Amino acid sequence: MAMITFRINRFNPDDERRGHYMQEYQLDVEKGMTLLDALNEIKWKQDGTLTFRRSCRSGICGSCAMTINGVNNLACETQVLEFGGSTITVEPMRGYPVVKDLVVSLDPLIRGLLAVKPYLISHSPPPSDQERLQSPEEREKIDGLYECILCGSCTSSCPSFWADKEYIGPHAALKAYRFVADSRDEGSAEHLEALDDRHGLWRCHTIFNCVEACPKDLNPTKAISELKKELVRRRLG
Repeated sequence: MAMITFRINRFNPDDERRGHYMQEYQLDVEKGMTLLDALNEIKWKQDGTLTFRRSCRSGICGSCAMTINGVNNLACETQVLEFGGSTITVEPMRGYPVVKDLVVSLDPLIRGLLAVKPYLISHSPPPSDQERLQSPEEREKIDGLYECILCGSCTSSCPSFWADKEYIGPHAALKAYRFVADSRDEGSAEHLEALDDRHGLWRCHTIFNCVEACPKDLNPTKAISELKKELVRRRLG
């Protein structure tokens, strides 16, 4: 057991005069306790007004993404005692409008996602007697792309997004490349249309923050690089 102090960002839209402030809670933490476990304990036993998102508790839904000691991560996958200190600071993800406490509006994330049409586009009729088949080599090309859980950590960590709220975001680029790289997809031009823009791929400065922030160890920067190559190839014919 260890006594840990949690410094948590608080914000209540009904009390705008107070604005954002940090509130401290102390909690006895056992080995194996995640940050989400700790937040639940605080909410259930110390302060029922504390507000945050959570759902699956298994690192799948992405809803508990937040900034923990300055780094974006999933609360359900973050072991409290692994930090080694006696104080942990918990804040909402940067760049997104804060709704309340640790809850942010994901409207910018959804806008970017919808713009790239994140679904398989096919203009030819489906086979009548089988699925749309891929070879093992073709299937391998989308490894590291389809695993994105849309937690928003990558885009929240991106300085280009901090400076330009219209920037489509690395999450959207990764989703776009997931379909551009898919041998079954016939809509590359439609996925790429929203990316060939001053708020699209060309806004990326290859800082790699998104790579460091991804809780699933994906590489949005590589996807952006491949998409830029594809756009250049199309322009050159």
